[in-house]
Amino acid sequence: MKVAAIVSKPEKPEVAEILPALLRWLIDHQYSVYIDRESATYLNEPEIVVDREQLASKSPELVIVLGGDGTLLSAARVFAATAVPILGVNLGSLGFLTEVPIDDLYATLEGIQSGACSVEKRAMLHARVVRDSRQISEFHALNDVVIGKSTIARLASFDLYLRGGFVSSYKGDGLIIATPTGSTAYSLAAGGPILTPSVEALVISPICPHSLTHRPIVLPDDIEIELVVGSTCDEAFLSIDGQMGMPLCQGDRLQCRKSPYKTSLLRMKRTFFDVLRTKLKWGQR
Repeated sequence: MKVAAIVSKPEKPEVAEILPALLRWLIDHQYSVYIDRESATYLNEPEIVVDREQLASKSPELVIVLGGDGTLLSAARVFAATAVPILGVNLGSLGFLTEVPIDDLYATLEGIQSGACSVEKRAMLHARVVRDSRQISEFHALNDVVIGKSTIARLASFDLYLRGGFVSSYKGDGLIIATPTGSTAYSLAAGGPILTPSVEALVISPICPHSLTHRPIVLPDDIEIELVVGSTCDEAFLSIDGQMGMPLCQGDRLQCRKSPYKTSLLRMKRTFFDVLRTKLKWGQR
């Protein structure tokens, strides 16, 4: 039997209506199914419930995400090392990554069965925090890694290094390091450029910089980026895809590079620019 995993957004009433029929469809098409605990609240099927972080150990051939982009970002980190294709079904408001509307769910699943859907590989970021010459944490991100201030009134201070060479000191609310996928998320709101998903690049976007000459930088994705928390910063905070993170102290080093993992997204026939026009109302005539 083939194996499928379902990841759902918590507290979404629509999931209670979608899940039973989806589970039946998958079983009828010879899938063995596992669901995360968020999905389990909508079904009385305890024997197939697995902690989200353990779903990858079930070696699924297909992951179905019911929710918004945040739910897909969470799933991308869980399955980062597996390369399993992820189908994002949009139950949120924007759905830039979860582009399949619920009305198209079963037609898309039939397309997957027949091989009509393509798989798009999306680059990820690897970040690690070094304190006193010792790694204390590491993360993988699909969208972005953000280092910012944790106090309201004071500016944060960071030193930027590329390949070990000093670039500049930044003062402001923080810095965003984004993948091409993340270029249309927080980085875009901070004034960063839009990158097509296939571009082999990373973007560093300052958040409300104190110097007006500090602007977003586009870099090749084979470069290592290092940010050092400055002496004038009481405390900083590291955020991974806007969902998880940790406080940082003066002198901590955040080292980012392209991850060895990629997220595999099952895509419909629409192009990246079709999505921009539909989701961001971009470039419409």
